[in-house]
Amino acid sequence: MSPARRPVPTLSERLPALARAADLADGRLDDEAVAAARTVLARAAERRSLSADHTVVGFFGATGSGKSTLFNAVVGREIARAAARRPTTSEPLAAVWGEPGSQALLDWLDVSQRHHVDTPLPAGAEDAGRWTRVRERLTGGSAPEGPGGLILLDLPDFDSVSLHHRTIVQRLVGMVDVVVWVVDPQKYADAIIHQEFIAPLARHGAVTMVVMNQVDRLPAAEVPAVMASLAELVAQDGLPTTGLSKPVAVSALTGEGVESLRSRIRQVADTKAAAGARLDADVTDAAERLALASGEGEPAGITPESEDRLTDGLAQAANVPGIARAAGRSYALHAAGHTGWIATRWLLKFRKDPMRRLNLDRGDAVNPEVNRTSLPPMGAAQRAAADSAVRGFAHDAAAGAAEPWTRSVRQAARTHEDRLPDALDQAIAGTDFRSRRGVWWWFLFDVLQWLAMLAVVAGLVWLLGLFLLEYFQIPVPPPPTVEGFPLPVPTLLVLAGVVTGLFLALTGRILAGFGARLRERTVRRKLRASVAGAGRRTVVEPVRAELQAHTAFREALAALRG
Repeated sequence: MSPARRPVPTLSERLPALARAADLADGRLDDEAVAAARTVLARAAERRSLSADHTVVGFFGATGSGKSTLFNAVVGREIARAAARRPTTSEPLAAVWGEPGSQALLDWLDVSQRHHVDTPLPAGAEDAGRWTRVRERLTGGSAPEGPGGLILLDLPDFDSVSLHHRTIVQRLVGMVDVVVWVVDPQKYADAIIHQEFIAPLARHGAVTMVVMNQVDRLPAAEVPAVMASLAELVAQDGLPTTGLSKPVAVSALTGEGVESLRSRIRQVADTKAAAGARLDADVTDAAERLALASGEGEPAGITPESEDRLTDGLAQAANVPGIARAAGRSYALHAAGHTGWIATRWLLKFRKDPMRRLNLDRGDAVNPEVNRTSLPPMGAAQRAAADSAVRGFAHDAAAGAAEPWTRSVRQAARTHEDRLPDALDQAIAGTDFRSRRGVWWWFLFDVLQWLAMLAVVAGLVWLLGLFLLEYFQIPVPPPPTVEGFPLPVPTLLVLAGVVTGLFLALTGRILAGFGARLRERTVRRKLRASVAGAGRRTVVEPVRAELQAHTAFREALAALRG
């Protein structure tokens, strides 16, 4: 069973998709492609607000192609001035069938010369079903009943020496619903019309007619070869050589082919689908320009490995290893203050806490919005490490994407480049080091040290009392002894207290060494988590948003293409 075909999007569905794509491309892709898309959107909004019953058909041609004469022949009366002195047409001239609703449309086109025609053009049945299908695809509905209004425009020569004339042509070629290129046997291969006009509208084959006028000037035997040559040139320009854009031979002078051309124009007008088809082709063209500007390729995206590498680089730039070592030394210092020999603890007052020196010894009073460290500003090496980490992360995330999106991802990664050092400092300042919180065994050792010191003091006081009594020749009994020890109890108390204190101090120092290394690893882990959070806010999230914009842009293009 074959998979169900996706429904072809209507023009009403494609326009919002183009708007989304243009918004996402703004500032990221080529400015000209974005501007072209916005121009199409503005023109579509304006054209769709005007008469949908009228079809605007413009006759475009080079000097001497006889388009004004052909215009008159199609209308059936002489409205446009045709003369041997060229160029003849200096301002756009309109022949209008169906006046209601045409005024606002002509005002938008900025066409002031207007001639209302009462005689209808003969309707043609040639390939009528094709236009009905076109309308149904674009609007999702069938054409309204009744003949459609028609506006034929005779325009200045696109190769006129007058800049004003060329400006008019350039403006209206992007506004009419159907473009009729009128060429003649002498200049049909002119590079200007093909390179500057027909080729840029190659995607508009559904609303383009190519007419070879003045075939009466050719011998009848040469007409097929000339038409085949014209068809080949049109194909090289990118236009299909079938359907509406298939080149046709006419002679405004003899009337050959005029009736058929008139019938085709009438048929296009009656189906009322050309305006939508023109806008649909404009949307396609704008979408393809955006797609071309976007390029091919999908970014690799953000991976846990790339985030880890970013965090490693930022941690190095923020001197996390140095701070972790300071936390370890601080732990050892505080441990010595609780477990060291009491007789020598006062010496620790001359050693400053490394964490306090960095303004990181704040206990529970952690407010990252206010607190700052006393770390020195980032040096050149640290800034280089941070920059390298950010660039590496952006490179990994954008790997595989086309150059415009690679560039935009890199720019997104550096969005907060100026505040990254402060963000890292805030992250470190906001980390809870718990540097003032003691450990249970510290207090146990502290109690034992005080007991040992109490034994020393008690023994010394006892010995001092015995000495004074003996000094004043006051008889006293000898101090008691412990069986098996020749020394008296006071002396034993002093020796036991000193030995115990020194033993506890040494044991505490060994245990503090292990604890310091454990505290260093814990602080390093906490700091790394804090730095990772700062990296997510300042680097990862902007890059993630840029990658999401790329995905949304691709989805908008997919919606445009159906």
